[in-house]
Amino acid sequence: MTETWDFLTRTPLATTPTNYRLKGELGIIERGGATYERWQHKPTAKGAARIWFYINERTVFLEQEHTSHPNETK
Repeated sequence: MTETWDFLTRTPLATTPTNYRLKGELGIIERGGATYERWQHKPTAKGAARIWFYINERTVFLEQEHTSHPNETK
């Protein structure tokens, strides 16, 4: 998890095979009347865990953590 912390605090908007924007309806989140892009980070390339997050200015907000592949993205 240290690698995940480092990645999300340094380069959360980097698109990689394990870090990317969600598509369609899942790709947008609304908080406090503002709209943000929702991203997904996979802590490991082969693992099923997922972290959904969005960014407001320079702050990364962890929105959801899934220990297995979320049904919404199947």
